[in-house]
Amino acid sequence: MSTTIPTAPPRQLGPRRITLLVALAVFAQESMWNFYDSQVPPLLRDHLASAALVGFIMGMDNLLGIFIQPWMANRSDRTRTRWGRRMPYLAVGMPLAALLFVTLPHTADSLLLLIVVIVAFALVSNSFKPIGEALVPDFVAPERRSRANAAVKIASSLTVIVAALVSILLVDEHPALAFAVIALITLVSVTVLCLSIRDSSSPGYQAAVAEDAAEESTAVGQARIRDTIWEIVRDTDRSRLLLIVAILVFGSAWAGSRALVTPYGMETLGLSRGDAGGITLPSGVAFLLAAYPTALFAERFGRLRTMIAGMAIFAAAMLLGTLVQTPTGTVVAFCIGAAGASAFLVNAVVVLWNLAPSARVFGTYAALYAVGWQSGAFLGPALIGGAVDILGWQTMLLDIAVVAAVAVVIVVRIDRLQRRGDVERAV
Repeated sequence: MSTTIPTAPPRQLGPRRITLLVALAVFAQESMWNFYDSQVPPLLRDHLASAALVGFIMGMDNLLGIFIQPWMANRSDRTRTRWGRRMPYLAVGMPLAALLFVTLPHTADSLLLLIVVIVAFALVSNSFKPIGEALVPDFVAPERRSRANAAVKIASSLTVIVAALVSILLVDEHPALAFAVIALITLVSVTVLCLSIRDSSSPGYQAAVAEDAAEESTAVGQARIRDTIWEIVRDTDRSRLLLIVAILVFGSAWAGSRALVTPYGMETLGLSRGDAGGITLPSGVAFLLAAYPTALFAERFGRLRTMIAGMAIFAAAMLLGTLVQTPTGTVVAFCIGAAGASAFLVNAVVVLWNLAPSARVFGTYAALYAVGWQSGAFLGPALIGGAVDILGWQTMLLDIAVVAAVAVVIVVRIDRLQRRGDVERAV
């Protein structure tokens, strides 16, 4: 990338407008991913009888993301152009992902070609996934990042509804058109972003440039991903390392509660497959309603305290579901749990951003959050499933509560470390 720095940056965007624009970017990205997760498996099933093999191919994007996202986010941190350090990647990556996405149904007749396009889509989409979210700390001040991230999480959650509506209205009669509609949403979104944002004007970008100049470095934003990780590991203050571990552990509890809910409902509650699969639907609404208030609570009472309270509520809700094993009791438990979990999902990445030593690594830290969460999503269902194999389905929610409680202990430890440091931090 060019290292030419703008001499007259355009007017800065306000926090509300940049929040809406970032939410739009995330909405477009997650619309593709949600529709991909629901409609690509049937394309594979036309060629593969093994559900395990289909699941392996569908899970490959998470594995790729663990390696690609930190590397690409770090590259964006080190980029300097007249357009900024995030927008060049979004301007190229999002349209290319949309093109690959719209190609998917047209390659369905050939398994080899379909897999090639699936891998290409996963590579491209993972390359810019954390970069858009990194615009939040670039533009938004630390004290307002929770509410900005809450809006982003709400936009991400709404994509489940959009993907479902497109599936219901178009997939059966016009499958290729359904993919094209989702791709069009992405193209419209990236067009709006490109016309609205030059992140070279962001406070985060300007701070990074100022640090470059102060160090008189010839290698702009020189910290590589492994340097950043090694600095976190070696730091005597374990807050950042413990937070990443907490993200992985709580992500495991959350993923376990989602991935195994259908067999749990069938085995424990005696529900049909369809009814069991719908247990978490009301909890999705509860999450949407709770996301923004938890951001406001975090700004008033502290992010770590709010996260601890929310995680404890999630664990207590799983315990409630264990004690009241009825369909209604389980739905109520999942609604309370989702509301509590929103406190973690909204604030954890904000705490990580605010603990970053420099504005030059905001993108890398966003990717480290994603890696922790995706690793939890990968490990959680297996961990909870293993506990079920030993203890039975009756105790599944209790198993999840125990994992969540471990995450609570870790965040309590982080809170104590921050207080012991007696340093003013927006966490």
